[in-house]
Amino acid sequence: MPEFLTLLPPDAAREKLLAHLSALQSDPELVDTIRALNRVTAADILAPHPLPEFQRSTVDGYAVRAKDTFGASDSLPAYLRLIGESPMGDSPSFEVGAGECALIHTGGMLPKGADAVVMLEYTQSVSANEIETFKAVADGENLIRVGEDVAKDQIVIPKGTLIRPAEIGGLMALGITKLRVVSKAQIGLISTGDEIIDPTENAKLGQVHDINSYTLSALIEKYGGEAIRYGIFGDNFEVLKNAAALALSHCDMVIITAGSSASTRDMTAEVIRQMGEPGVLVHGINTRPGKPTILGVCNGKAVIGLPGNPVSALVNGYLFVVPVIEKLLGALPRPKATVQAKLTVNLSSQAGREDWQPVKLIENRESGIGRWAAEPIFGKSNLIFTLAAADGLLRIHPDATGLSAGEIVEVVLI
Repeated sequence: MPEFLTLLPPDAAREKLLAHLSALQSDPELVDTIRALNRVTAADILAPHPLPEFQRSTVDGYAVRAKDTFGASDSLPAYLRLIGESPMGDSPSFEVGAGECALIHTGGMLPKGADAVVMLEYTQSVSANEIETFKAVADGENLIRVGEDVAKDQIVIPKGTLIRPAEIGGLMALGITKLRVVSKAQIGLISTGDEIIDPTENAKLGQVHDINSYTLSALIEKYGGEAIRYGIFGDNFEVLKNAAALALSHCDMVIITAGSSASTRDMTAEVIRQMGEPGVLVHGINTRPGKPTILGVCNGKAVIGLPGNPVSALVNGYLFVVPVIEKLLGALPRPKATVQAKLTVNLSSQAGREDWQPVKLIENRESGIGRWAAEPIFGKSNLIFTLAAADGLLRIHPDATGLSAGEIVEVVLI
């Protein structure tokens, strides 16, 4: 039996793995902007023109010269001659002069001469051709100036940006309907175990459906990779080795689930050792769940062995698979979404070990202590619905021996 796991802290293990990897050198792809969600930009994207291209009103009201409203109040309104209405979707054909105004709607283009907008609720119609305003406005008030969002030739999306809905909206606002993105990282997935069967099959007693290749596929796709499932393989060394070698020849990274702990039937580490140099870098992470995780590199490609327990596999997918995908795609670092929450119960932990605890966020109705309470979801790491019921993961630092009820903690959303 091999010597059991030499444990490394998760951060040190991740750094060791990433130090052996480089970004992909494949040619970029030209894709429709609407289909670019979760893709990574291959080059800086520059604004072809300012946004907006004309001064626009942000409210319904009257376009005015600000100096014509100075001193206006409820007791002493300013009177302005109404000369027209700014048409939506077109440019006004008139110019606002001294003591004049024009009706304008939200998003409408300011006429020449106007430099501010008085909100409709601060005005009153005196006659068909005259209004009074009870509020003074400053130059630029209630409007967006030319280029206030972005200037012409400004870098609006840097190279390495993971495209989100906001970036898609911004590109469409600039009329950019296509963009170049990094080719997707191809991630091969291999499930192992004599007891594992495909979800489309009826499980007999003693058999369980494959979970990991599907949860990990979804995670991979979310962060810009392309998951390729190679199937389920029994506990046979040569069969697993051949399957892994095939996946490695076609993919940029290979993930093998199960077969990562120290057992006479666990072969993943030996498979990785025989697939290429330098082989296994880390066998064992000082974390819970997922201690038996294996991190390896074979001929420049990452090969990761994740535990078979579904919670362990997915949590460590966040910790190790996602950073590798980001490295392969050259994605810019971006903080993960977190919320502050009040812990509802005491949590114990072993000193020196980093724990990741699934929690459910519950709206906190107590005053003065934040909006959310974090309620731990307890369950063994082979119970997938303990994670499906969670809103996030709570990290217990390895220096701590636990957390106390009532502490304000940071929850990483999943």
